[in-house]
Amino acid sequence: MAHWTLDDVAWEAFDPARVDPDLLCIIKAAALTERNSAHYSKYLCNVFRGDEAFCAEADRWSAEEVQHGDALGRWAELADPGFDFEATFRRFTEGYVIPTDVEDSVRGSRGAEMVARCIVETGTSSFYSALRDATDEPVLKDLCRRIAADEFRHYKLFYSTLKRCLEHESLSRRRRLMVALGRMQESEDDELAFAYHCANTPDQPYDRAASSAAYGARAFCHYRRGHIDRATAMVMKAAGLAPHGRLGRVFGGALWRYLRFRLWRLGDEVPRAAKRADAAA
Repeated sequence: MAHWTLDDVAWEAFDPARVDPDLLCIIKAAALTERNSAHYSKYLCNVFRGDEAFCAEADRWSAEEVQHGDALGRWAELADPGFDFEATFRRFTEGYVIPTDVEDSVRGSRGAEMVARCIVETGTSSFYSALRDATDEPVLKDLCRRIAADEFRHYKLFYSTLKRCLEHESLSRRRRLMVALGRMQESEDDELAFAYHCANTPDQPYDRAASSAAYGARAFCHYRRGHIDRATAMVMKAAGLAPHGRLGRVFGGALWRYLRFRLWRLGDEVPRAAKRADAAA
């Protein structure tokens, strides 16, 4: 059963005057990727075949992720009456296909898969926490609060499963850290860029670099140091390292500087990216 439903949201409190056009662009993209998470549960149940308890949890996780997409899609349609969430989602899934027909984790083991899933939930919980703090549109703030809380809970699910996996497999801290760092790098793959394109510039040819830059410029600027510090602690924990130790502080500082550097670079590139990627918006 879902932790909350769309009926629990006070949609009547929506205030169009408080909609930030740049936030709207990234919410449209986020709605697509959240809704598409149902496919990942099929992959996870293939990896954990025979583990009925985990597969049941994965199905519940998937249902909540789909609900996140539906909620964000409904908000985006309120903010932009010309936005058709269902039609946009069909366009997205026709162009971006998640391979689910596998028998083993692409990470090499069930434990490594759980490390990667912890990193994904770290990223999403931090993202929605940042957007919650950035927006003053009441319905979006409420949605981001609810979704961030769900994503933190999902992290706990995957972390507890990771601990159970470690009872049966040998996975060094070095290996866990490498999986974590590798999954963080994958956050800049095609999925978000293509989602941004489908949601915001469907009439233009897909330009991955332009769409990625346009998305990044609108998303990264909302992170604050507190969001990064909490995300760092979650990454360290998944990697088997002290969440608040010296290495964590070094890593958190480096991650914060990297984010600011990316924003500085995008300050030069976004006008060109926006001219190409947002021409039809």
